[in-house]
Amino acid sequence: MMPIHSGFRSRTCNVDLMTTLQVTEDSIRKTRELRDEFQRFLREYEFGMREVETKISILRDEFTHDHAYNPIEHVKSRLKTPDSIVEKIARKGIDEPDFDRIRSEITDIAGVRVTCSFVADVYQLFDLLTQQDDVTVRVVKDYIAQPKENGYKSLHAIIEVPVFLSTGALAVPVEVQFRTIAMDFWASLEHKIYYKFSNQVPSHLVDSLTDAAAAAAELDTRMERLHREAHGVPRRQLAPPPPPRVVGV
Repeated sequence: MMPIHSGFRSRTCNVDLMTTLQVTEDSIRKTRELRDEFQRFLREYEFGMREVETKISILRDEFTHDHAYNPIEHVKSRLKTPDSIVEKIARKGIDEPDFDRIRSEITDIAGVRVTCSFVADVYQLFDLLTQQDDVTVRVVKDYIAQPKENGYKSLHAIIEVPVFLSTGALAVPVEVQFRTIAMDFWASLEHKIYYKFSNQVPSHLVDSLTDAAAAAAELDTRMERLHREAHGVPRRQLAPPPPPRVVGV
């Protein structure tokens, strides 16, 4: 055990060190400028996220009012927190990052998740969104056609949408994930399990999750078949999304 007087000296030294630090008006001004610049940086992504939300909302309303079937179950969106951005900068090994470097290296700061009823709806919504004139597709990763080893399925796309500011137009990347209800339920459960075990999940649970992913995929197939039979809907023949490009996301 450390002697009490030793600890007291240590704390005293820390206090002395703190009292020698001087906070100048210039340092305060620079800190505020950095804060304001970072807030402006995040607002760009918030605006881009809202643009995508609006596009999805318009499609959802059109399906609701003009068609007998709405393929969109629900939509969620999120903006990475400053802490999450800093963690990703560290994981990607970005040295001396500035805002331009972050923009080019990290493309999922803004994210929108679209949950659909069936797999065919996933590809239909992808087509309807990405074929719009002002949407540019940067990256597509089809984890439905090629699931991850753990069974994860989803269709990921990094798209760019224009945001019109007082200073002019700005192309903002937004990650959009399309998945079915079954895929979303599985992914939510998997996330909770990995969080509980701090990513050190026992092997038997990993195996069970993989089996559950297969069961969810089978459920998707059976429910879509039942839907087609009940409503006389022919199997949708949709063009597959463009092949994924190998990039770091």
